Amino acid sequence: MRFSDSFLDEIRQRLPISQVVGEHVLWDKRKSQPGRGDFWACCPFHGEKSPSFHADDRRGSYHCFGCGAHGDHFRFLTEKTGMSFPEAVERLAGMAGVPMPARDERAEKREAVRRSLYDVMELATKYFEAALAHNIGARARGYLFERGVSAQAQARFRIGYAPDSSNGLKEHLALNGVTAQEMVDAGLVVVREDSPLPYDRFRNRVMFPITDFRGRVIAFGGRAMSPDVPAKYLNSPETELFHKRQTLYNGQNARQAANDGKTVIVVEGYLDVISAVMAGFEGAVAPLGTAMTEEHAALLWRMSDSPVLCFDGDSAGLRAAERAAGIVLPLLQPGKTVRIATLPEGLDPDDLIKKHGRDAFTDVIDRAVALSDTVWNIETRGVLPETPEARAALEARLRERANSIGDSSVKRHYMQAFDEKLQAFFAPQRGARFEAGRGGKFGQGGAQRGGLSGRGSPRLVVSDTLRNSRLLKPGLTADATPREATIILSLVNHPHLAEIRLEMLAALDFETPTARGILTAILDIISRDHEIGRESLIEALGLRNFGEPLDRMRRLLARQGVWQIGEEIAQADAETGLTHALALHNKKVQLNRELKAAELALGDDPSEETFERLRDIQNQITTVDGTEALIEGFGSLSGRATRSF
Repeated sequence: MRFSDSFLDEIRQRLPISQVVGEHVLWDKRKSQPGRGDFWACCPFHGEKSPSFHADDRRGSYHCFGCGAHGDHFRFLTEKTGMSFPEAVERLAGMAGVPMPARDERAEKREAVRRSLYDVMELATKYFEAALAHNIGARARGYLFERGVSAQAQARFRIGYAPDSSNGLKEHLALNGVTAQEMVDAGLVVVREDSPLPYDRFRNRVMFPITDFRGRVIAFGGRAMSPDVPAKYLNSPETELFHKRQTLYNGQNARQAANDGKTVIVVEGYLDVISAVMAGFEGAVAPLGTAMTEEHAALLWRMSDSPVLCFDGDSAGLRAAERAAGIVLPLLQPGKTVRIATLPEGLDPDDLIKKHGRDAFTDVIDRAVALSDTVWNIETRGVLPETPEARAALEARLRERANSIGDSSVKRHYMQAFDEKLQAFFAPQRGARFEAGRGGKFGQGGAQRGGLSGRGSPRLVVSDTLRNSRLLKPGLTADATPREATIILSLVNHPHLAEIRLEMLAALDFETPTARGILTAILDIISRDHEIGRESLIEALGLRNFGEPLDRMRRLLARQGVWQIGEEIAQADAETGLTHALALHNKKVQLNRELKAAELALGDDPSEETFERLRDIQNQITTVDGTEALIEGFGSLSGRATRSF
């Protein structure tokens, strides 16, 4: 009997080839790496003294570099033991726990249909490729050029174009002997209930062929060239060949890249994959019209023990990361995990690579955090619960996350990791470190402040929220607002003011890219060296090309008469000024959010009440912008009698 490809594939996937070969050889412990599925032994097909026979569990194949013997599970048994192919299949099916199929004429007929459909999909791929190269594909070529998809990339990914015709592909396939039913079964045409005539599914779209893990085209993704169509992207329907939950775009090439030591990276779309691959990230893949699934996780772990899942840096990206964590956690096994990478807000991988180059995406991947850290960040959001009840709730949520893990060993270690983080998170705040004569534990306004002196201070716990904040990612260049400049220069001239409020600063929402970039650098530098001084901090910022922006900020504040940011200013005055600037900044950010909400509400409900609410918020913003500080005695410690700055 003939065995179906899916049946043989299931045996290969369930049964490591090292287990099959291991019954006939002794693995070399010095060269083999079982954790990576990498095994070496002396060849069982020819005599040798040093290991040159290699078995690779990820590829499901063996190869001898001495005699050239090569094959898969079935070939090894037929050549080593002399079994017939059916005998080898029966033996391996038993080892894998896969029941032998009964002879099924319908299944055999279906397998023949599948083989025929592969040919149909290949014909369609060549048709789309030819259309893209023809005059009719000029606009599609222009779109690809605008998106930075080179001719080399188009050829590598076999990108094509579906003409704006309801029967162009259908007629081409018919001329090549493809039946109408085969076109339907391949998902290439659509049959309407009100008409017996099928029409092409893909029309006026850039076409991205989707292959299986053997490189055979099994489906298509089409990007619309017209802006008024309901679906910008359209994928093939589920067919005998294509099951989207079990398929990854660029899966075959990514598997080979993983075998070559490249990182497997999961992104969102076709162009993200293409940009990443052409920039050297050959392990990039994407799901197809669906979010992360358990089947996808299994596919990824066959390629890599620790693939990277890449998400946008906005709220939607956070929700997607949370969904992925919920899917992956129960499936974790010893040595099998994922890492989470967060993109700069507003940029997908394609945009990031095009605008800022390969190194920018490398930095994103290098900053990928462990899944346990991602779960921690999701549950804490960087906020320390203030009440025992809130802390107990956080602990309960983390335990619920850990309890969802199926493997008992991984679950135990997650419990331990979360317990350690909770102990550090709930550790008492260190006491103030004041020099004598600085006014005791509490200064003006009753706010507790950290001092300048003291040695052997406790290690500051920097949370994952801080380390992975967008503030610790490279910023772009622009001018700062006066209030942002005030905050920045206060921190630069008095680094201890940043060191005692790192978590709060990490949550700041600055408007201008340069301010974000400098604050990023300050937090990064101080989180590495908590005792750094002013001169060293300025030098470090200069090495990051922030010297000139800082000079511009100094000149800006000098023109406006802002004095409390200077290095000679008394500690209490510098801290009071910074505290007030931060409060006003956060108030302005909150009011702007409320203003947007009020404007939307006015559009839905143009009543006097909503209008008054909008006007009240506008007045509050004006007040915040015009009132920097009115604090009795402010500046007296620095030799100034003025009340405002």
